[in-house]
Amino acid sequence: MDLRRRRFLRLSGAAALASLSRSARAQNWPTRNIRLVVGYAPDGGLDSAAHILGNRLSEIWGQRVIIESTSGNDVRIAFDAVAHAAPDGHTMLTATGAPEVNRFLFSKLTFDPAVDFTPVSLIGTFPDILVVSSSSPLDSVEKFIAFAKSRPGMLSWASPGTGTPPHLAGELFKLMAGIKMTHVPYDGITEYLISDLVAGRVDAMFDTAGSLLPLVRSHQLRGLAVTSGKRFPNQPELPTVAESGVPGYDVSSWYGLYLPARTPPEVVRTINSDIVVLLRDSALKAQFAALAILVASSRPEELAARNSAAAGAWKSLIEVANIKVE
Repeated sequence: MDLRRRRFLRLSGAAALASLSRSARAQNWPTRNIRLVVGYAPDGGLDSAAHILGNRLSEIWGQRVIIESTSGNDVRIAFDAVAHAAPDGHTMLTATGAPEVNRFLFSKLTFDPAVDFTPVSLIGTFPDILVVSSSSPLDSVEKFIAFAKSRPGMLSWASPGTGTPPHLAGELFKLMAGIKMTHVPYDGITEYLISDLVAGRVDAMFDTAGSLLPLVRSHQLRGLAVTSGKRFPNQPELPTVAESGVPGYDVSSWYGLYLPARTPPEVVRTINSDIVVLLRDSALKAQFAALAILVASSRPEELAARNSAAAGAWKSLIEVANIKVE
């Protein structure tokens, strides 16, 4: 038994090893360190999840998985790097939501998100949260909507940037609730943004559960609702937007893993198989839960179908709301 198999056996047990041995494995992969490129700035939820995943995969594969995070919120940098990398399985991408959405947000792209990437697997899912300052009198979604309708455009709401998934979630909320609010985009989750939100200089915000739950639990912010169709297990007392006056509203996001197009199918199968087995590990599930991420894996074709459905839905909203990053 080689070193990688012994490490994997210690990690996941004999049952996991048996499952892995039944899958088709690439014979000469990996042969060197692997780059795992992250599309957002360091210290965010995706970056943290990538580090957890990368550390565990390094044990399995016997090669170091190096995390590369880009500065700022321009996802094009990471996507471009992976789209033009050698399709040999030694460069991977972690991304939030459906990559194809970028086609509708940016006027200029150096890659085609519909054809330049091979989906590998889901990593995890999570909702966004609608929050206000803990001192805000708007302590429910119903009150929030009523106030917004009585004073169109007066309420301001923040997101980590134009075209980000939380921004899209907020625009859909506006549309379905029939209200007008003033969007205030920031460049990521910064201390300046949190300070503005806590102080009430901006009235509300949509962002990921991982970013906002600690602030809700410390009573710096008040959570009004989660965007998912069902209540979030990590904070079950928070209602959903749908049960709070906007029926049918359901926005959940996800992290996915991708390879460059034309990566050999046997390498895709190997990575998918290892990811699926790894995500069953209870210790990793606990690490993800601390980031407010629910572990979820998939077959490559399932991730592709999820992405296509989401891209079609967001395309309509982007056109109606006239959202442009540039």
